[in-house]
Amino acid sequence: MTRLRVIADPFVASPSTGVRIRDRIKGITAADEQVLRLVGEHLGRLASADLARRVHDGFDHDSERWADRKRDLTPLSSSRWAGSITKATNDQWSLARRAQHAHVQSLRAGVAMIRHRLSLPVGERGSRGQPGGYRSQQEWHAKSRRLVTHEARLAAVEADRAARHVSVVRGGKRLLRKRHNLGAAGLTVAQWRQEWEASRWFISADGESGKRCGNETIRVTSDGEVSLRLPTPLAHLTNAPHGRYVLGGRIAFAHRGDEWRDRVAANQAVAYRIHHNPGKDRWYLDASWRRKDTPVALLETLWAGEVIGADMNADHLAAWRLDPHGNPTGKPRTFTYGLTGTATHRDAQVRHALTRLLHWATDTGAKAIAVEDLDFNGSKTREHHGHRKRFRHLVSGMPTSRLRARLLAMATDTGIAVIAVDPAYTSRWGAQHWQKPTTTPTRKTTRHEAAAIAIGRRALGHRIRRRTAPPRQHQTDAAGHRNLQAGSGTRGREEARQPGPGPRTRSVAPTESVRGQPGDPTPFGAAH
Repeated sequence: MTRLRVIADPFVASPSTGVRIRDRIKGITAADEQVLRLVGEHLGRLASADLARRVHDGFDHDSERWADRKRDLTPLSSSRWAGSITKATNDQWSLARRAQHAHVQSLRAGVAMIRHRLSLPVGERGSRGQPGGYRSQQEWHAKSRRLVTHEARLAAVEADRAARHVSVVRGGKRLLRKRHNLGAAGLTVAQWRQEWEASRWFISADGESGKRCGNETIRVTSDGEVSLRLPTPLAHLTNAPHGRYVLGGRIAFAHRGDEWRDRVAANQAVAYRIHHNPGKDRWYLDASWRRKDTPVALLETLWAGEVIGADMNADHLAAWRLDPHGNPTGKPRTFTYGLTGTATHRDAQVRHALTRLLHWATDTGAKAIAVEDLDFNGSKTREHHGHRKRFRHLVSGMPTSRLRARLLAMATDTGIAVIAVDPAYTSRWGAQHWQKPTTTPTRKTTRHEAAAIAIGRRALGHRIRRRTAPPRQHQTDAAGHRNLQAGSGTRGREEARQPGPGPRTRSVAPTESVRGQPGDPTPFGAAH
């Protein structure tokens, strides 16, 4: 008998607290572009040197060494530029350390799975969710060679981790690898060099509340004027007082522009980042800030209203609205998205699908959206699913992290809570208990739509299984057994049920045949 895993309780996800918007700086002159390039190259070199120093320190780094790094960078830039560089360096090192840990876990899982499958006879079938042996001797030999490669990689990464050393590429490892595959990337050497240099520039400054417009280093006024505090070696390029350079281009945020202008007018902290896109030859400005802490809604409060259960798939979201009792109401909805093309296009497709989902939730009055708390980090390895290449591509193609981050950010703006539930058995039990009852003569319920009902019921604290229906004529002999009867191992479940002594009601005295002998205890139900 297979034991079911323990189902975790649903919880309300914490709302998103960060905001970032982006717009193009229009009207950039040749002089402005030259100044931005010089600033980006100069600060980029300082950031590279500071990152090398931070990697060398490793776990020996402390607040005193951080102060020493900032103190050494201040004469070459400024106090605020040095603070932004050192903070970005620390964040990058921490991210690399977490990525290294995730890489070690992935390699360990792959090595363990290959060893398990190599230990099984060739052609043996898997059982209980575990893959079996390899299909042929040729595949077994190829995987044995792959095991040697994995073990060598794992030993190298574990040695770096034991030595507290991380590898960081400023500009990105993906762009660095394109240098060796320019034909496949569709780039020339000059084009790749432009992208590589632009990605390593550093024109970013953290905000500071109480200062003019919320940022003293990169200042953007409410009417769109952008100015920079130039580093000390480039002070001769200033065109404004106090060592500043005012760009001829203007910025106008179309998205969240009113919220951004309110923060600028109140001198609240806003962080800015200026970057260049060599392919389009455009300059962009990112503005980011932290919104006030939003209180998390209580789960019991959300149970009093309607909830929309959403099942995430590789190319669409299947959603169904449920009442507080867990019953599906109305018709299910499907929100499709495509994950082909560029990263910008894929991100836009995800945003469009979530926008339609949130608009539907707002129109129906639902206060929460229930989703699965998915994490495919452990099951994305190719060794776990073996030769099921289509299924591996399906799992790897699911934008779990992107959807989760986008949904939290967009739901926070609309005032809709997000309930995360355990994904165990939602698709299987949803299809078992809800696919057939919700199917109509004109429309067949899909497995994903039935899973959406299961997700919503679990978020509301109900069982996924439907309630047992009573007999139609209230007589078991006429309507047959109930849906849920005694288990197959119960003794006497198929035998005739003998009535107990006495009549079925207590208002009539039992007959002489069942009254018993004098002195016997009165049977249950007998009249006194």
